[in-house]
Amino acid sequence: MIRFEVGRGYSMTSVCDHNCKWSYTVTRRTAKSVWITDDRGETIARRISLYEGEEQVMPLGRYSMAPILRARTLEATA
Repeated sequence: MIRFEVGRGYSMTSVCDHNCKWSYTVTRRTAKSVWITDDRGETIARRISLYEGEEQVMPLGRYSMAPILRARTLEATA
């Protein structure tokens, strides 16, 4: 299983515009939740879900075209 790691950076792109990107750093985690901090320093907690053996969260909320932050998408600088 691919998991989120504390201290690592992850990124996601918009479904509609692949030039629109968000970056987050995992600051804390438990078995079911992860706390992520964006580039402005705002920290949010989200429940972890599993999809095909990979952890994922939806930092911006759940809606039809919501971007998904996956544990496999490490930030290039991480």
